[in-house]
Formats: sequence, structure tokens, C-alpha cells
Amino acid sequence: MQLKHKQIPVEFIQRLPEGMKLVTRHGKQFLVVDEVYGPNGESLMSENVRIHGERAIELQVTVGNSEGMFFVDSYWGSHAKLYSFLVDAARKDSLVTAKVPHTDTSLMVERACDIEGCTSNQSIELSLPGGRNKIYVCARLGCPGHDLEIPDMPEPVSETVSSINFFGAGSIDDHWFDEV
Repeated sequence: MQLKHKQIPVEFIQRLPEGMKLVTRHGKQFLVVDEVYGPNGESLMSENVRIHGERAIELQVTVGNSEGMFFVDSYWGSHAKLYSFLVDAARKDSLVTAKVPHTDTSLMVERACDIEGCTSNQSIELSLPGGRNKIYVCARLGCPGHDLEIPDMPEPVSETVSSINFFGAGSIDDHWFDEV
């Protein structure tokens, strides 16, 4: 997957929520999730796994009969993941059940995905610092649906940021930023 730069609204940058940061690669800004938590304040940022130079988001997941860890790229809109287990190809569009690693606290909430053709009514809820601002990720494996809910941000700005997606399987090589 080659990263294609998407413009981040100036209003969002001026009111950047705590737990998110901007990084510059090849003279362009990208949004990165820097801190995210479970429902009881548990950090979901890996101290040991990095994807594209940033700490990965660490989730304990179940997909069909398989269980293990997902390490998700923290670049907003990227869908690159590392798995600690093999996902059965027949299960590639299955629903994921996510928990906080080491505590088994569920991250699942009822929330319909708004991606055309996706029928999932389950999402993974992640909290930015303070617990008020939320990230929702569609629970259907392979669906690019994700939403940013920030009560103090104008809805059109949050919708624009929520729509940032980099489609593809998610290469994790050293050339991710070569052609931006």
C-alpha cells in the first residue's frame, strides 16, 4: 500500500484533540493516534510494537475460532495490522471481538457502520485521554469504517477527518512514505 496524502482540515489541526498528534513526512502532515484507552483507563498503546515508526494500538481479539493480538497502525486512516495468529481466509470478513489486553474488558459497543455495503452493527470503542472523545472502529474484519466523535468539534470537520482512509492490505515495509 502506498500512502496517499489527505488534507487534514485546518480547524481540526487548530483544535487537535489530546491523544492525537501531527507528524510530518516528506513535508506533509499526517494524523497519528498517540494515546488511546479502554473503558477503565487502560492504555492500549503498545510499548514494544511499532508500525511505521509509531507505537501500535494493541488489542486482544477473537476472529471466528482464532484468538490473539492485533497490533494496529496508529496513523489515522491506515489499516495496516500485525497479527499474533493466523486468520482463516474463510473468516476474512468476520466480526472481530476486541478486548483490552491482559484484563479481558470488552471494547465492543452497539454502533452501526456507515460504510456502504457493510452490515455490521458492532464497533470497537476507543477513548482518547479524558474519555470524552471517542474513536469507533467497525468490527467487521476488512471494513475501513471508523469514526471520530469529538463533542466540541463541528460535525462536518469530524466527518471529514473520519473519512480519511488509505485502502489496501497494509504493507509495513520501509518505503511506506516514498510516494506521498
